[in-house]
Amino acid sequence: MGPCAGRPAMKRRFLAVSVAAGLVLLGACGGGDGNGGGGVGGDSPSVGVLLPGGGASRFGQFDKPLIVKKLKQLCPDCPAATVAATADPAVQQQQFEAMITRGVDVLILAAVDPQLMRPSVEAAHRAGVPVVAYDRLAQGPISGYVTFDGEEVGRLQGEGLLKAMGSKADGGRIVMMNGATTDPNAGWYKEGALAVLKGRVTIGKSYDTVGWRPENAYVNMTGAIAALGAENIDGVLSANDSMAGAVVSAFNSAKVRPLPPITGQDADLMAVRRIVRGEQYMTVYKPFKRATDATVEMAVALGRGEKVEAIATESVDSPTTKDVPAVLLPSVPVTVGNIGETLVKDGMYTVDEICTPALRAACDRAGLT
Repeated sequence: MGPCAGRPAMKRRFLAVSVAAGLVLLGACGGGDGNGGGGVGGDSPSVGVLLPGGGASRFGQFDKPLIVKKLKQLCPDCPAATVAATADPAVQQQQFEAMITRGVDVLILAAVDPQLMRPSVEAAHRAGVPVVAYDRLAQGPISGYVTFDGEEVGRLQGEGLLKAMGSKADGGRIVMMNGATTDPNAGWYKEGALAVLKGRVTIGKSYDTVGWRPENAYVNMTGAIAALGAENIDGVLSANDSMAGAVVSAFNSAKVRPLPPITGQDADLMAVRRIVRGEQYMTVYKPFKRATDATVEMAVALGRGEKVEAIATESVDSPTTKDVPAVLLPSVPVTVGNIGETLVKDGMYTVDEICTPALRAACDRAGLT
């Protein structure tokens, strides 16, 4: 577990599903127009959204557009959402406080550093601005939380890796490419994976990857190959897909064939193509639309001064706050055999998006075309 926060204590366990760059500020905001309702922002509250990455990151590709779209559908008279994205925790703190100053009625926060954001969340609470934690449970007086069970994500990855290792699942040697210690979810994933892997395999190397950055994962994997020998690595537990891509690149640079089984998380398009090619064994798919829908529903309700018990039927504890109303969603392991019935069926990707001309033969073998 990273030093910044312990993982949330779940009142109930569910099946379960990280992070990049940039600064983006889109849309407009202002106080609610006060139409009817009499809540925090009237019937049409203004919503601020803070994400731990934009652009090519999972949060930029999936979460942001889904949040913006759901807000327009659920509250067409609400002001356009203000969206800020950065991988820098200090910058996110500034963005958060700027949104309070600008007069938003409710905030959706996927924290870069949940502990660092505590004073800002407390400031929002004093200002009467509810905060919905999304994906990561920020510290402080959070009004609601939507996430996936991270321990279950790690367990799914560990089980997938053992299955792919076959006869080497007992006594084989693996490398663990974990997430950033500043992200409490990374410790949660690691805990779940170790619950499955301990006693079954030898962990030859284990890395906490600074900033979840693929370039750091590449350096770490290159070092592991040099230290252990490629022939002595029977599998790689990669905590997410962008790092899995770096792991594959490190093996390719070392001219290793065949590749050992490699896990991932987030169902990135490039990762799905790697799975079709046979370069990555599995990923963990988090149904982002279900998560963003629940988050926006909770935010709009809180912005109108309404209760969220009908939306958030569970509760979690953070290091600072007890009984935070929560929505806990399941995740799905994806291998080459179930891409069609999971990602394609849910509309994440079309077959044409996955199956480039170079992958047509592999897609045929996978039953996608």
